[in-house]
Amino acid sequence: MNIRNPRTGKCDYEIVNLSVDQVQKSCASLRKEQQHWAKSEVTKRIEVLQQWKSTIEKYKPALIETLCIDTGRKSETLLEVDLVASSIDRWCIIAKALFQPAEQKNTTIPFIHLQQEWIAFKLVGVISPWNFPLLLSLIDSIPALLAGCAVIIKPSEVTPRFIKVIQQTIQEVPQLAKVFAYIEGNSAVGSAIVNNCDLICFTGSSATGKKVYEAASKRMIPIFLELGGKDPAIIMEGANIELATSSILWGSTVNAGQSCLSIERVYVQENIYDAFIQLIIAKAAALRLNAGDIDEGQIGPIIFAKQAHIINAHLKDAIEKGAIIKYGDKQCQEINGGFYCLPTILTNVNHQMKLMTEETFGPLIPIMKFKTKEEAITLANECIYGLGAAVFAKTDEEAIQIGSRIETGAISINDCALTAVMHEGEKNSFKLSGIGGSRMGPSAIKRFMRQKVYIIKTENINSPWWYKT
Repeated sequence: MNIRNPRTGKCDYEIVNLSVDQVQKSCASLRKEQQHWAKSEVTKRIEVLQQWKSTIEKYKPALIETLCIDTGRKSETLLEVDLVASSIDRWCIIAKALFQPAEQKNTTIPFIHLQQEWIAFKLVGVISPWNFPLLLSLIDSIPALLAGCAVIIKPSEVTPRFIKVIQQTIQEVPQLAKVFAYIEGNSAVGSAIVNNCDLICFTGSSATGKKVYEAASKRMIPIFLELGGKDPAIIMEGANIELATSSILWGSTVNAGQSCLSIERVYVQENIYDAFIQLIIAKAAALRLNAGDIDEGQIGPIIFAKQAHIINAHLKDAIEKGAIIKYGDKQCQEINGGFYCLPTILTNVNHQMKLMTEETFGPLIPIMKFKTKEEAITLANECIYGLGAAVFAKTDEEAIQIGSRIETGAISINDCALTAVMHEGEKNSFKLSGIGGSRMGPSAIKRFMRQKVYIIKTENINSPWWYKT
């Protein structure tokens, strides 16, 4: 299977799809070893994960090199690798606090006590996307490993070059290698994972997520889906528009907008609308494409060629329906074989346009004015997605009051996309943005375990509910 380079447009890498039989054998081996991993103390699992973190640091240059080729961007790659290292530390701290010795608990019946036990799922299958290949392949995997599960990961076939490097880091920690593996492959390999694992984590589009959900449901296994987003930002009169414009520009264009938590809709109160437009245009004009040099410029290429066509279609649809481009281009540019898109600011937009209703996954900033708070809330909720949102207001109290009425799982107050850097806040996805427990906080580990309870009769007496004989 030939793999395209996002900066050159050339197919310069090849992967071999595993057969169903090969996937089955890998899964069987991991499941067999899991029982020893689960029986070990959490302190031992933490020790192993910390050893792996050190190995990742050793291979950091090679990881960065391959990820840069996979994605065509540099600054986000550096951040991605650093976030993985810090996430291992964070999850280890949470796990250590979570797995305390179970104590018997009193109940409303004096002679009945309870004792809880957590049982890890044996094998977790992770199917991860191409926009942050390393980070999003591990966001579920690390807490699952700490819970005591074995894990097998199939990253996107769009960005597979990093797999060999990360697998090498795993092989250098023998205890981890027994229960943790990456494999290459296409959608057929992903289907084989769904059919051979005990729990599935999928990150990707809502359309594909629905198919994975249906396949998992046939086997009656749990599934966690992190799907599409169309995050709105509301800017109220009285907000600091200097900060708001900087935040929204980053939240809309980081990784060239290729993030499920990107701000894809901006609603600005009419009294500050003109000033907001003027200021964000000036800031957008300072950003540069990195087409000439990966180390220069803030905006990298569109990683997946198919996504460039979606961006172009959304722009064409919007322009045909009356949208005005205040800054940017009418379509993605093809430069040296790669597809690039300038930060593109559009006004005169409405909810009949695809770029206001469908996930774009590109650095487009459509801005719509509103009169009242009620109108802003209605516009924000007029969407099939409910991943996140941002609210900017004069006071935190006002912003939170507005945020409480927006149908999304995470609300960033006076900033954008804070879930990218803040992982303690537990949340769920709303609407078509996903299903299942929180990826954040202690719940992220608990997702990978089932609870067992021992109901203990502590006194040698007849129970009052027995037959009277």
